[in-house]
Amino acid sequence: MIEKNGVALNELLDNGFILVHMTGMRQSKSEFIRAIENGTLNYFSEELRESSTVVHKDFVQFVGRSVVEAAVFGGGRHTWRLQLDIKYAFIGGDWLISEAVASTW
Repeated sequence: MIEKNGVALNELLDNGFILVHMTGMRQSKSEFIRAIENGTLNYFSEELRESSTVVHKDFVQFVGRSVVEAAVFGGGRHTWRLQLDIKYAFIGGDWLISEAVASTW
């Protein structure tokens, strides 16, 4: 995301991927990648502070709390305490991100 690498993001995200922003807005895989590439979402740095991983029957859940510096949706550059609750699913022989829910902590 920091490098705006849409090719790498495309490989990491399941085709049915959904990002739920802290505002409740939902973005599909293609919308999210396009927003990264066109500068609607600009990420500058991320510092992981804590994380946990839980293995469920059908998916793996990773919850990470980070301090993120970003400028999003035309706003100025700010620092947020961002939590991402990410689900990984084993699809076609690969672990892909199927959903990410953002919130603050």
